[in-house]
Amino acid sequence: MVQRRESSSVLVGGVQIGGGALIVVQSMTNTDTRNADDTLAQIRRLAEAGCEIVRVAIPHADAMEGFARVCEQSPLPVVADIHFDYRLAVEAARCGAAKLRINPGNIGDLARVDAVIDAAGEAGIPIRIGVNAGSLAAEYADADLPLADKLAASARSFCGHFESRGFTDIVVSAKASSVGATVDAYRMLAAELPYPLHIGITEAGTSLAGTVKSAVGLGVLLSEGIGDTLRVSLTAPPEEEVAVAWQILAALDLRRRGPELISCPTCGRCEVDLVPIAAEVERRLKASTANVKVAVMGCAVNGPGEAREADVGVAAGKGVGLLFRHGEPVRKVPEAEIVSALFEEIDRLS
Repeated sequence: MVQRRESSSVLVGGVQIGGGALIVVQSMTNTDTRNADDTLAQIRRLAEAGCEIVRVAIPHADAMEGFARVCEQSPLPVVADIHFDYRLAVEAARCGAAKLRINPGNIGDLARVDAVIDAAGEAGIPIRIGVNAGSLAAEYADADLPLADKLAASARSFCGHFESRGFTDIVVSAKASSVGATVDAYRMLAAELPYPLHIGITEAGTSLAGTVKSAVGLGVLLSEGIGDTLRVSLTAPPEEEVAVAWQILAALDLRRRGPELISCPTCGRCEVDLVPIAAEVERRLKASTANVKVAVMGCAVNGPGEAREADVGVAAGKGVGLLFRHGEPVRKVPEAEIVSALFEEIDRLS
């Protein structure tokens, strides 16, 4: 069992981050924020997919009207994502943001950062201090240090400045596209800071590459108890980010949303066409939120054992499948009926 790192806590809307709360899944809209209808529609899809906090970009002042409407009508707490222009962060705090995300390093002048801190304090909302390779503290940008050390040192220095202003309602992130640098930076921050950590591998890539990099990096951190909230960053529809995030959490038994499918990789011993069977089971399970473990196994090597360990399972033989429910064999069915028979058994569990 993973021993979670202890941290302080913040509230983002009604969602707690840190302080022993469950790890929170986040994503970010990719719509034009000026179009509130499109942005809200995407947020609703994200909520249905299991997203719990959503980040919305405010690239220019003309997006503020749409952002305010999004905050008013969103089913999820909305984080204002601000870069460069501190005035946008100040205004977003006044327009209903549940949290601000800034990179102090690309805002620059600390007097401008102070204006953001003051606005968040007046609104009673937290700030995520974000650091990446492009937004390091000035004193570390050109330092002859490994990237991980620069990230961690920058985050620590920004936290120190916030603390000097009496503001500790903080979440911290220090992300890079390098898995190694990201993991090392978060290990340092986990040991040195009391604040909740938002983890992710930034600019991870497209669906396949980004999923692999995120699973490796976030899996390492989460297995060490590091991370209070996460986003999987993919060049893909944001709903895919949410699905991958839940899969990572489920793989470590940290959180689960819906069924778990176990299926074998197939080999020359398999005597049914298992790939389309497993794919169809997976497709149909996506519509379910039941906390059930389903095994689809293709031969007698590991099949019966894995099927018995699942809530519902099938171990295939030559053109047939032996169904199991809670470890007990139930019946044999022809290959063509395996999927429908599995779901009959799943329905009987509910």
